[in-house]
Amino acid sequence: MRRSVQKKKKPSDIFPCTIEELKKQLSTMLQDSPDLNFSTYTLGQKRVIVFYFTYQINKEQLHRSILDTLLASQDKTWNAKMIQNEVPLASSTLHDKLVSVAKELIQGGLGIYVEEDDQPITYYIPEQARRAVSRAENESLVLGPQIAFTESMVTNLNIIRWRLDTPEFKTEKLIIGKEIPTEVRIAYLTNIANEDLINTVRQRLEDLDVNDVMDSNVVAQLIEDRSSSIFPQLLTTELPDRFCNSLINGKVGIMVDKSPTVLITPATLFSFLESTEDIYFRWNIGTFLRIMRLAAMFLSILLTPIYVAALSFHVEVIPSSLLVSLGQSRANVPFPPVFEALLLELLIELLREAGARLPTKVGQTMGIVGGIVLGQAAVKAGFTSNILIIIVALSALASFTAPSYMMGGAIRVIRFPMIILSGLWGLLGIFLGLSFLIIHLLKVSSLGTPYLSPLYPFHFADLDNSIIRLPWSRANRRPTVNETKKPVKFSQKEAIKKRDIDE
Repeated sequence: MRRSVQKKKKPSDIFPCTIEELKKQLSTMLQDSPDLNFSTYTLGQKRVIVFYFTYQINKEQLHRSILDTLLASQDKTWNAKMIQNEVPLASSTLHDKLVSVAKELIQGGLGIYVEEDDQPITYYIPEQARRAVSRAENESLVLGPQIAFTESMVTNLNIIRWRLDTPEFKTEKLIIGKEIPTEVRIAYLTNIANEDLINTVRQRLEDLDVNDVMDSNVVAQLIEDRSSSIFPQLLTTELPDRFCNSLINGKVGIMVDKSPTVLITPATLFSFLESTEDIYFRWNIGTFLRIMRLAAMFLSILLTPIYVAALSFHVEVIPSSLLVSLGQSRANVPFPPVFEALLLELLIELLREAGARLPTKVGQTMGIVGGIVLGQAAVKAGFTSNILIIIVALSALASFTAPSYMMGGAIRVIRFPMIILSGLWGLLGIFLGLSFLIIHLLKVSSLGTPYLSPLYPFHFADLDNSIIRLPWSRANRRPTVNETKKPVKFSQKEAIKKRDIDE
């Protein structure tokens, strides 16, 4: 005679069960967390247990909407479906596995289970620690909206919906991360954005096989075309108006929960030299600022290497009057120009990094006082010349004009190999370094979009969306490189029509 073997229930499938079994299984699954709270009540003929993480849920909603409703009818015999009908909250879910209940608790849910019932019920009532909406820290503006994104996805979506008051604005929700799941949203305008671009972004995100993504900058490095490149290939911003303006121009945004910055793609080299302020200034001032930033980028990369090359190999190109001043300032310097330049550049970078890591007031004082004291001491000690200090300071200031912090960091790093090449081979080394830099930029792309667009491939119509800015009445076309569904924003003929009576 065979004995009937009873199957042992798995922790993910234990219902119906007693209150004690539920507590034991749930505590084991959640590593016996001391913050996991269990409260048992006798309602009618059954026991009911309410369980949650003490720091994860909204206590006001717990008492006002859930406990008050349950305890008001203590003689009633409850079950999960009755609770779902009686408790006035829309965020309720019935579960048939304990694993899904545990995941809900971690994300800010509250669980209720009636003893020996078939299903527990959870309510999503998170108490999220949110930073208040404030001004942007890294992208400061004089004109335009001052509001910035926060670490809360709910708050950020609310800000964008407030600015993009249109049903065409759409977001797609993805969960990325095997061990620490993180919510990621793809944002775009359905009537403008290119479907191929949306599909590319969606595929890159869905193909990610990672344990966690802690920030949007991590996502950018995971999905970009060339991870080995020093240049950022996705634009990061903390300004909602810049994000919304990019979506209007046919670009796609990526939002990561718990990150105060969002991603914009595709991004070209000139996107990192643009500021939202450019569209608030008059068109001629905005154009001047963009050209100035482009010139400052080349100045930051080339000024110090040209100084090293001229003193090391091409003294004949220096005017005689300037050569006398250079000779006097370098009379007591025992080092060759290349070593002198590298030493001073490294000193500037150390001061910048120390100022960025210290508290705001201390960091500002450290940067100013440290630069003055160390600069004067280095000149008097004969470690460097006063002319090189001026050149290095100009190069540093030029790199800070880039509105994107990521691009500014890339420019500062590029200076070091350029200085070394100029010290080895003079102007030939500079041209060699520039050639490698241009070849590399020609190979880089941002999710399939050429990084040097609209210069390569050349699109004359896109110059007003990158290097120059036309008056609003003439800026009626979206960038052709985005291949939007609606290339034309409005009729230019109607926009420039005169409304004043001719004299």
